[in-house]
Amino acid sequence: MALEAVQQQVPDLIMLDVMMPDMNGYDLCNQLKSSPETKDVPIIFLTALQETSDKVKAFQVGAADYITKPFQADEVCARVSHQLEIGCLQRQLAQRNQHLRQEQARTRELLHNLLPTPVADRLTHAPLDASLTSHVVADFFESATILFADIADFTTLASYADPQVLVDLLNQIFSCFDQLAEAHGLEKIKTIGDAYMVAGGIPEFRPDHSEAIAHMALAMQSAMEDFKTPENHPLQLRIGIHSGPVVGGVIGLKRLSYDLWGDTVNVASRMELYGEPGKIQVSDSIYQVIKEQFRLVPRGAINVKGKGEMETYWLEASL
Repeated sequence: MALEAVQQQVPDLIMLDVMMPDMNGYDLCNQLKSSPETKDVPIIFLTALQETSDKVKAFQVGAADYITKPFQADEVCARVSHQLEIGCLQRQLAQRNQHLRQEQARTRELLHNLLPTPVADRLTHAPLDASLTSHVVADFFESATILFADIADFTTLASYADPQVLVDLLNQIFSCFDQLAEAHGLEKIKTIGDAYMVAGGIPEFRPDHSEAIAHMALAMQSAMEDFKTPENHPLQLRIGIHSGPVVGGVIGLKRLSYDLWGDTVNVASRMELYGEPGKIQVSDSIYQVIKEQFRLVPRGAINVKGKGEMETYWLEASL
């Protein structure tokens, strides 16, 4: 009856005698401790057995305390109160641990939304007592492909459009690009105003990163056909692509962000800046890699700030 009762309503504390009919206190305690529902309930033995071996056996089966008869009521009450207080503190600690685990889970989720998954994993698995400098994530990638996209004439649109309408439009466009990046296995790096930056081959290498970026660029141009200005005018993208070595890492202590640096990033930005609305401009390094799989039209040499004359091409379609 007692076993059935404690399964229906788990008590805060259980007191047991050792000498009982059919089942002795040791066996009952052992059974209670083997049940997930009652394993944490403190058990106090209250018995006439006074041998040391009896006490040892009681603690071996999981007793929290052992009181011998004849007993003093004040002593029993004091020991019961002590065990109840311990139980209360343990429950509070369990609740705090549960809350901590939930906060840690939310932190991990936030980091995975802000940072590439491998980078977020490295930060979340860093020792809690490590210094801030040991948490710095910095990697060198021998080969990566960078894409910059910019909405043509968006600055003019921003000067007169309703702010809510403008932000909603940008959110729709960039959310679409986020989905495309995920579908092509690429890593969104950041948005700057109406510019969108995505990379291939980082933070984990893939040999076809240039091809994947080229496919995404074409998909982005196609997706822009679904978006219009508030006056129902078409929107166009300028897209620039370049590949080469880059450095990637996490910067800052607040609002952490993963970013890329190096000449490759600068040239990719210039490919977009010196491009034309509705077109995808790629460097010669991209052309040499993807020319067998995509239709590219030579644009000729253009003067790129900090680089001089560079041969560039328009990416038009996949073959």
